[in-house]
Amino acid sequence: MDLQFAGKRVLVTGASRGIGLAIVRAFQEEGASVTATARSITPELEATGAAFVPADLSTADGPQRMVEAVLAAHPRLDVLVNNAGGGVVPDEAFGDPLDGGDDVWAAGFALNFDAAVRTTRAALPSLTEARGAVVNISSDSARRPGAEPLPYTTAKAALNAFTRQLAERVASSGVRVNAVSPSATRTNLVTGTDGYIAQVADRAGIDHDMLVASLPKQSGMLTETLIDPAEIARAVLLLASPTMPSAIGANWFVDAAATKVV
Repeated sequence: MDLQFAGKRVLVTGASRGIGLAIVRAFQEEGASVTATARSITPELEATGAAFVPADLSTADGPQRMVEAVLAAHPRLDVLVNNAGGGVVPDEAFGDPLDGGDDVWAAGFALNFDAAVRTTRAALPSLTEARGAVVNISSDSARRPGAEPLPYTTAKAALNAFTRQLAERVASSGVRVNAVSPSATRTNLVTGTDGYIAQVADRAGIDHDMLVASLPKQSGMLTETLIDPAEIARAVLLLASPTMPSAIGANWFVDAAATKVV
């Protein structure tokens, strides 16, 4: 299937590894020209040959400055993928039913919600000119109560609402806005020794590898295995493709049925 990305220009945030890196590779395989952004480049991202713009999107002016740098190199932008995000809890916040104070919540929203809003705002004029697409990477945990950090899940719930509302407002200009909500995916957040699951394992006195292995089943995933980031990337490509003009305001769950709603 030709997804019609040849010659298109794509911006992917949080692209240094995991889902973001898989998205970069997938767009490149379809012939798109990709610009990737993250705090720093990794050898894996560098090996893709994608253009790279370093940025801290959790800062108030980071998204605007990043988008300006991207558009200065080339003024056209066809697709924006807001993938930057993550969920960690300071050690001192474990045991707090709210997972931390105002500073923890502000940091969680800055990266998981504010960054997407600010990046979209900065990119929207170019996306409108190109009649392009926005895909936001959310999380199934926004609709499924679980053990994930509360600031993270609440920010992702806000991102879902933002996605649907913005889709209504910009559809008439030709811009399509959608989201993808993965469940437990093989990323550093889950498998890394410095990720959130490692924090939980350490606090609970559980072997990290054993916790990772049991996580899919505990989350209600019918496959009982972690999701490959490349699978999330394929969902993103379909939602962003011009061949899917009626995909507007959707939130595709790639969660192995972990979200138990009808």
